[in-house]
Amino acid sequence: MKKSVVWKLLALMALASMLVTACSGGAKPAATEAPASKKVTSTGYECPEPNPRVQVTSKELNLFVWTEYIPPDVQECFELVYGIKVNRDEYSANEEMYAKLSAGGTSYDLVQPTDYIVSLMVRQGLLQKLDKSKLTVMGNFDPNYLNLSFDPGNEYTIPYQAGTDAIVYNADKVKDPPKSWSDLWKPEYAGKMVFLDDSRATIGMVLLTLGYDVNTKDPAQLDQAKAKLKELVPGIKLFDSDSPKTALIAGDVDLGMTWTGEAFLAQQENPAITYVYPTEGAILWQDNYAIPKDAPHLDAAYAWLNYTMQGDLFWMMLRDFPYTNPNKAALDFAKTNHKDLYDAYMNSPITNTPAEDIKNGHRIDDVGDALPLYDQIWTEIKGGQ
Repeated sequence: MKKSVVWKLLALMALASMLVTACSGGAKPAATEAPASKKVTSTGYECPEPNPRVQVTSKELNLFVWTEYIPPDVQECFELVYGIKVNRDEYSANEEMYAKLSAGGTSYDLVQPTDYIVSLMVRQGLLQKLDKSKLTVMGNFDPNYLNLSFDPGNEYTIPYQAGTDAIVYNADKVKDPPKSWSDLWKPEYAGKMVFLDDSRATIGMVLLTLGYDVNTKDPAQLDQAKAKLKELVPGIKLFDSDSPKTALIAGDVDLGMTWTGEAFLAQQENPAITYVYPTEGAILWQDNYAIPKDAPHLDAAYAWLNYTMQGDLFWMMLRDFPYTNPNKAALDFAKTNHKDLYDAYMNSPITNTPAEDIKNGHRIDDVGDALPLYDQIWTEIKGGQ
């Protein structure tokens, strides 16, 4: 080919390229566009994208939740991907949360009530029905944690975490370990115990030692429970629902009553710490998310529920707060991507409660008009009366 012909062809090709660029407004082809910047938390965790991402106009979200119960990376990811400021208040007892909402004047968007308090809050008109059309996360849950008696059809709540209240002890220090709730009255345990600062669970445990229902409304049975609890309280070194594991790990106490996740974390620190399902049966519970009736930032509340409970984010509960996880998508994600955490969770009878112990367990329910009797017992016992 002659050089003059080559130069003509090159000129024509350059002209064609200029025309294409001009017609496209100078834009680069899509394949070469830079990817959207990733959102990374202060710990270096790369936040997953919301699936799906929803439109949110609110600039803040107000949470009222249990202490030490949301992984910091989860909250930070939500703030980063949605540009929403999360304001977080915490409580350490359902009664504390209920009293604050009942008093009015709050502006919370989400709360975390435990099963028995849900039906009471619904009766009192403190919660609003969920708009299921805005909840893409419903398919993530194990059906065993849905449609329970405290909220049939999950009209007001979705599951967060579940677990048990049972006995914990340090095998290096307790040579005659307890096997039943009634064992905790043994004189040698006095002054060495930590208990949950939880009126219904503690009174329920006492009722079980008497052979009564944890949800009894019988004043005579409750009087007997009060008398027996009064005998036990001097032997309890502290009531702690914020972090009962702390005293166990530090060696300040040797045994007591605690939750699933606290026992699991304590055992990771000290393998001698042992969790026992008492012969009378453990207390079963489930914490949930619910939206208060006057929540001011509904769009942000639904965005939070859908995003933070995605499997690729909620798996962090196994790492930070290993209770019994109702979120099947989170467990599936952990099984594939964090097998060590998944295996530890599945292989532990603390977090993966044996079926027999679930069958023998007792779920605390709303006791209606009898609730003041329970409150009076707790107030008088804690006050030393």
